[in-house]
Amino acid sequence: MTSPEQQAVADRVRADREFWRGLVAEVGRERMNEPGPMGEWSFKDLAAHLAAWRNCRIPMIEAVARGEPVSAPPWPADLENDDYDAINAWFQERDQTRSLDDVLDDYDRSFERLAVAIEALPEGVAHDPKALPWTEGAEAVVDVDFTEHLHAEHVPSIRSWLDHQG
Repeated sequence: MTSPEQQAVADRVRADREFWRGLVAEVGRERMNEPGPMGEWSFKDLAAHLAAWRNCRIPMIEAVARGEPVSAPPWPADLENDDYDAINAWFQERDQTRSLDDVLDDYDRSFERLAVAIEALPEGVAHDPKALPWTEGAEAVVDVDFTEHLHAEHVPSIRSWLDHQG
């Protein structure tokens, strides 16, 4: 059974999908490959980055929901799990040849998949700070802000880039 707290987290993820769609529309397809929204990275690179991280976290949540072991992350074993610059570079190199539509569709689909995964967790697991390996015991699923990274880390630079495009 999904707890009210789980449902609230899933609902925030679903609502953020609408925010994301608005941001994609605001950027416009003609500017998706221009550098600037994240340093030298384009908006397409940024979307691929967000999808890459989300797509390695969702299977972890799904495995935890099924009571199965969490599989190793997709990056090479010689990369440290907390070396985010190296991991991001690896994701960027891996995903650079993906089409714009594939990248945008991938991230767009991830919102519902994440919401469903959160709802599928047993209530006790959703409230257990040790359930998700990447939180290192600091946060239960019901306390994780799955939308924070986009909004805190990337939206300000995207807004700045858009403001200087005009």
